[in-house]
Amino acid sequence: MNPTITTITPSFGWRMLGDSPMLSDTELALLRDVELFDGLAPEQAAQISRRLVRRTFPAGTNLMSVEQPGEVVYIILNGTVKIHVEQADGTDVIIAMLGAGDTVGEMSLIDSAGRSATVVTQEESTLLWMNRTAFLEALQNAPVITLNLVRMLSSRLRLANEQIQALATLDVHGRVARQLLAFAQKYGHADETGTVQIPIRLTQSDLAGLVGASRERVNQVIGYFKQRRYLSVDQHYHISLHNLEALAKRIK
Repeated sequence: MNPTITTITPSFGWRMLGDSPMLSDTELALLRDVELFDGLAPEQAAQISRRLVRRTFPAGTNLMSVEQPGEVVYIILNGTVKIHVEQADGTDVIIAMLGAGDTVGEMSLIDSAGRSATVVTQEESTLLWMNRTAFLEALQNAPVITLNLVRMLSSRLRLANEQIQALATLDVHGRVARQLLAFAQKYGHADETGTVQIPIRLTQSDLAGLVGASRERVNQVIGYFKQRRYLSVDQHYHISLHNLEALAKRIK
């Protein structure tokens, strides 16, 4: 089931990470785990932390909408958000599903254009956010952040190219396998048995939107993979991959 949608507007009444002049170990760890802030010197991390706001949102929170003016950039600490665009005929095009460490909303802050998509939390999610002024100052004062952002945008373009190629060359089994392996590589956590859990909420409808297939067809594919114990799905729609080699063969 999809969460009920509610809309929020950022408020500076939320707790700032930099309330005190000293960073806690927890706050330092939060910044180290965020790709955008990778490589920051301690003093830069301290300065950035004072401009960040942290909040946990319930499932179904609309963080931004298409054409809305860009006011803040969000950094996901945990949880899942869906980036999508609703078409005139009511169909929903899913652009991406994002998880911990990802950044969303930076494009509008850079080019001053309206939001290009709607972003909704899929489960309870904790995010940091920074307003436009603070974000642009960070880009100017910490070149490493600018370099990280360029790398992130380049990676997104590369993934988009791979997705286009997959849509043209793979069957639905291959497209689902490829998407799951991509999530596993980026977000997955392996246990001692080699099972990789993907900590992102992925419904069959979400997967269908990502791979360009009907929900019914994706349901059949997931059932096929489950029967062969390639994967399992828990009650929170988190997928665990048990046989990465078998899935990888579907995309060759």
